[in-house]
Amino acid sequence: MLNNYFFRNRNIYISKHNRFAPYPMHTHQFIEFNYMLRGSCHQIVAGKPLTLHTGDLLLIDEGCAHAIGTLSDNDLLINILFRDQNISIKFLNSMRRSNSILYDFLLRRSAGEQTKINYLLFPQENGHDIQDTLEKIIEEYFLHREFSDTIIKSYLSVLFAKLVRNYRIPAQQKDAHQQLIVSLLTEISSYYQTVNLQQLSKQYGYNKNYLSNLIKKNTGRTFSELVTQQRLIQAHTLVTSTSLPITEIMHKVGINNKNFFYEKYKNYYLVTPGEDRKANK
Repeated sequence: MLNNYFFRNRNIYISKHNRFAPYPMHTHQFIEFNYMLRGSCHQIVAGKPLTLHTGDLLLIDEGCAHAIGTLSDNDLLINILFRDQNISIKFLNSMRRSNSILYDFLLRRSAGEQTKINYLLFPQENGHDIQDTLEKIIEEYFLHREFSDTIIKSYLSVLFAKLVRNYRIPAQQKDAHQQLIVSLLTEISSYYQTVNLQQLSKQYGYNKNYLSNLIKKNTGRTFSELVTQQRLIQAHTLVTSTSLPITEIMHKVGINNKNFFYEKYKNYYLVTPGEDRKANK
């Protein structure tokens, strides 16, 4: 019933937050965006105090408790609620981590394997293009022009892609082992076509077996598995965004065994490269 009240016949609900009274602790059954269009506001989100400033965007996941303090005359906070329950922070993170083994590792370390990330904060200085897209969505929503719903739907796809692209995992203290793992994963992500463990052991001055065990302990995957994963990620990008022959893509990412490539691709993406390309045309 509450969902129907907010959304009626639309996929999103946008409103201006009430300025003159605090909003008590509450949760929603859907993801919520708080966009600070002007001024600032204080919130308690998942038990932590946060202050939003002009241009900041806060994503609050379904079920996350938060409260909003009283706004002044000069403050303007825009609330955006999403009907689609498939849209969540987990969904956004899965989009991003699927494109980078390094991001996958950092995200799991930042959150902890058993810890749910309840909110994401995008500071104004990190997301000017996000603000532009948000303000276009807000404009279309309130002006009710012809094809507004269609345009909003398209802008939402752009918005989610920009959110994924611009999200930066909060910095944390890293010990020497964690620093080394980040460096090794960066090498794999950058030089996935040709990287090998012998080369990295010489480059970083560690025994090959030591590096192999360290990688497995910290990532849960072997060095070879990580290299293959990064190659598949790059292959997927080429399969879905270019018309290059599949065999050429396979060689381009550093894989020479056709049966191995097709088997691993299907295991990772649940479709063959040809099926993937057809579905993304």
